[in-house]
Amino acid sequence: MKRHPLMRYKALYLLMLPGILYYLIFKYVPMYGVLISFQNYSVVRGVWGSDWIGLRHFVSFFFETPEAWRLIRNTLLLNVYDMLFHFPAPIVLALLLNELRSVRFKRIVQTVSYMPHFLSTVVIVGMVVNFLSPQSGIVNHLLAAVFGTDPILFLGEPGWFRSVFIGSEVWQKLGWGTILYLAAIAGIDPTLYEAAKIDGASRLQQARHITLSGMVPVIIILFVLNLGNMMEVGYQKIILLYNPMIYETADVINTFVYRRGILGADFSFATAVGLFQSAVGFVLVVLANRAARKYSDTSLW
Repeated sequence: MKRHPLMRYKALYLLMLPGILYYLIFKYVPMYGVLISFQNYSVVRGVWGSDWIGLRHFVSFFFETPEAWRLIRNTLLLNVYDMLFHFPAPIVLALLLNELRSVRFKRIVQTVSYMPHFLSTVVIVGMVVNFLSPQSGIVNHLLAAVFGTDPILFLGEPGWFRSVFIGSEVWQKLGWGTILYLAAIAGIDPTLYEAAKIDGASRLQQARHITLSGMVPVIIILFVLNLGNMMEVGYQKIILLYNPMIYETADVINTFVYRRGILGADFSFATAVGLFQSAVGFVLVVLANRAARKYSDTSLW
């Protein structure tokens, strides 16, 4: 008697169960809460008892909030800089690690680059603040010793914030981001390198035409997924780093939502802004996936 696939692979389905339950409980079930973005939500009256006001909160954000366009600009710029500097950094590191011949040195580099990922954001920000301190920070001491410059208030000047934020993101996530790329490299057929050597290809040519080409599917998938977060930034680190002196460049949509929605208890408005971010991210993912499917053999669906 032929067994049902569900019973035949029950061990695999049991392994999937925790992930499925996580997304059901924490991602899909709370979705009904987006209804309050169209309501004048009252905690006492609840979701189903609050008055409906349509798109008033969306209109209020775009046309009645003076900071709206500054928030959108700052969010987009941080994500664009992240794509330009943080996204390619693990790719470059993975290529460099793949070229190392000393296994011991390779493991040391991987371990050192992974370590910041396992530190909490609070610890990372504390280290960044100490490194950039105008009085005792190592960065200012090095700049003074090498270039003779006066101490720079990195976290007090708006022009420095984006560099500090993106730099800390690269430092914290660089090593961890190489894991997928190293896995992709491990899946490349070794005979391709042997054939390239016979044809006289240099190591640089092998890295370019074999290693990098083997990483392209993973790069495309991660790029498409990252585009879905173009309207969002990890606000925990920004909240810990920023202050009123650098709101001009540091204040983003998520930090504004935190102040207005959580601290100000304006839950409907905060939900409306969050829904706007999700809608933009969804559209970007769909468009990017369509472009990837059109110009390559790799896509999310």
